[in-house]
Amino acid sequence: MTSSKQWLAVGIALLCIYGSAESKRNFKCPSGCSCSKETIICVGTSQIPRTIPNEINSLLLNANSLTTIKDDAFSGLPHLEYLFIEGNKIETITKNAFRGLRGLTHLSLANNHMRFLPRDLFFDLDSLLELDLRGNSFQCICENKWLMTWLKNTNATVSDVFCAGPNDMKGKRLNDLPIPPGECISTDFVRHQSIPIQSMSADIFSFKEDIYVAMAAPNTNSCVVMEWDHIEMNFRKFDNITGKSVVGCKSVLIENHVLIIVTQLFGGSHIYKFDDQQNKFTKFQTIEVFNISKPNDIEVFQMEGDWYFVIVDSSKAGLSTLYKWTDQPDRNETGFYSYQFLHEWFRDTDAEFVEVDGKSYLILASRSQPPVIYLWNKSTLKFILHGEIPNVDDVVAIKAFRVEGDMYLAMTCYIGDSKVLKWTNKQFTEVQPLPSRGAMILQPFTFADRHYLALGSDYSFTQIYLWDGETKTFHKFKDIYVQSPRSFTVVTTDRRNFIFSPSFKGKSMVFEHIFVDLSL
Repeated sequence: MTSSKQWLAVGIALLCIYGSAESKRNFKCPSGCSCSKETIICVGTSQIPRTIPNEINSLLLNANSLTTIKDDAFSGLPHLEYLFIEGNKIETITKNAFRGLRGLTHLSLANNHMRFLPRDLFFDLDSLLELDLRGNSFQCICENKWLMTWLKNTNATVSDVFCAGPNDMKGKRLNDLPIPPGECISTDFVRHQSIPIQSMSADIFSFKEDIYVAMAAPNTNSCVVMEWDHIEMNFRKFDNITGKSVVGCKSVLIENHVLIIVTQLFGGSHIYKFDDQQNKFTKFQTIEVFNISKPNDIEVFQMEGDWYFVIVDSSKAGLSTLYKWTDQPDRNETGFYSYQFLHEWFRDTDAEFVEVDGKSYLILASRSQPPVIYLWNKSTLKFILHGEIPNVDDVVAIKAFRVEGDMYLAMTCYIGDSKVLKWTNKQFTEVQPLPSRGAMILQPFTFADRHYLALGSDYSFTQIYLWDGETKTFHKFKDIYVQSPRSFTVVTTDRRNFIFSPSFKGKSMVFEHIFVDLSL
């Protein structure tokens, strides 16, 4: 390749041939520059000259203090063939900086401070023969992926471009680096819909190919049922189950029954069934809640073919209670009936059903003692106390999830650190703490092969963590804003993925999970 000094010598030679006397010029030479008929050389300037004669074919802007080249910086120069911008302080070049320079054959951007170049920067340079990018600080990461591809495919002669970073790439040739497929694909969560309903919970369920969400809204004394609109692509109101201080709404689909369990602070708790003829939910059953004073969570699960749910009691005077589905029409017994009384006097906050190593467990979290584990006894067909999870206090929520075949728990602690625990050697062991002052939910969810944790707090932005398969831990990914979130529930419909987050003090939010190409 012709060196930069040779290009400069060519420019000076041209300048000498055509002369620089004012009498031999029919145009005004820009201030601080030396000009001939076809060549301009500028030294000691901090900006590109505003007025450049359109007939020139060589422009040398070396050893100046330029920091930026903006769009259309060289417009109106159809005859320009040589453009040298060396030894400046250029950090930024905008995408259309060289737009219109279709006759340019030689370009040098050597010895500047550039780390990235915008995609398709050289798109208009149809005649380019030689390009010099030496002496810059190019980062060999996704933002320069397009440049790696361009270097492999261009017909122009390009100087060797070496990586200045990151550390594991430093010193390698940019044009030699492999570009693994999917390497530069990331994800994001973008706001899709805000719903003016304050809610303590949101439960997603499907029925007849439609998607619904049941929201417990204590401020309006109701369980609001919303339906996904496949045309408008958002949630709209479908039904409103009125009650008194509704704190929980949980769906369960059993055979031809579409049921919603509604728990209340006052007036008892009830089960509502969808009525096809009325196209709404009507009262189906009043739940026996003699021993429940302050319901806090509903956990629904199926075990050995039978359906159960637990109502967690968070008072000091109540009993968390297990209910079992019975279908005996001849005895007028179709519904859920109390089956076993569990935790008492411990202000339970949440329940989570877990199946691991061929056994069924029920974990109860509490604000007054460590979480306790119950094991299902196949002989007595009851849960028996199995043990506890030590060194974890003031747990307000507990969620189970699997990653790469392993079972984990996400434990939300209002005071201190929330925790991720892993099932190892027949017990749950802490593997990662997460700072979480004021946290009310640490929710795991998965899209495709990406595993997330959403840490929702009453005092800060929701923090989204992403699983790192190499370190086997969650790393901070991004923040999203939901005021006082209480859960994060996955919604997949119309080939799109969303998370639905109810807010206890503000608008409930729906975010879409999207893929982003960082190389664009």
